[in-house]
Amino acid sequence: MTSDSFVSASVSHLSPPEDGGSHSDLQIRFKSEANRLLLLMPPDGDGDANVNTWDELWSQLKQRLAGGERFWQPETSVHLIARDRLLDARQLQSIADILGSVQLRLKRVYTSRRQTAIAAVTQGYSVEQDPPVAHLNQSANDVNQPLADPLYIQTTVRSGMEIRHPGTIVVLGDVNPGGTIVADGDVIIWGRLKGIAQAGASGNQRCLIMALRMEPTQIRIANLVARAPENPPSEYYPEVAYAMAEGIRITKASAFKIPYGTGA
Repeated sequence: MTSDSFVSASVSHLSPPEDGGSHSDLQIRFKSEANRLLLLMPPDGDGDANVNTWDELWSQLKQRLAGGERFWQPETSVHLIARDRLLDARQLQSIADILGSVQLRLKRVYTSRRQTAIAAVTQGYSVEQDPPVAHLNQSANDVNQPLADPLYIQTTVRSGMEIRHPGTIVVLGDVNPGGTIVADGDVIIWGRLKGIAQAGASGNQRCLIMALRMEPTQIRIANLVARAPENPPSEYYPEVAYAMAEGIRITKASAFKIPYGTGA
């Protein structure tokens, strides 16, 4: 793959849904938004005795699904707003199973917890990891926030999966066509990149995209976009994509020299 075969353009950034709830609300609840259903969990509360345990939340969820009028259509996609609640793979599977029993489909998980994000990805769900909620005394004008710690994922990102993280994402596996990786930092694919990858999603053009085999549907760095050539190369090498004034360029990893540092 060569840099000459890529075309630059602009791209808009999609924002996650607002949870629409107050942190004083300690009840698990549903909220309809557009063509999706939000399942909002109360915050963890850092050991607050008034915050519900998993068993209490599980009981609430069963009551919500068993009682009252159901306002959703069959096969509606559910977006789980987990916030800072720590959920493991078993708990996520339990939520998916009980939603499936009423013809709802868990599709996406929003979380500020790394463990929850990893558990959700390994279960095959789209994930957006947000930074923890800022403290009240933090300045709203402080835009120079450091990136979150890298998110390491050992899985195949399948079609329909989307992973978002406010730092660097490292995937130990392939990103299949239809899979999407969006990072505020770098994107490192220790495998084949055949889907969509965006680095520097918050606007940092110094971020990089690296893959052992670069066959993307599309790559993005900040507001720049490049697409793969119509005629694939006869031979592949580990490659690095980076932004220049004229657009996105790609070179062999063995020959790459960082011109001005990365976004990590």
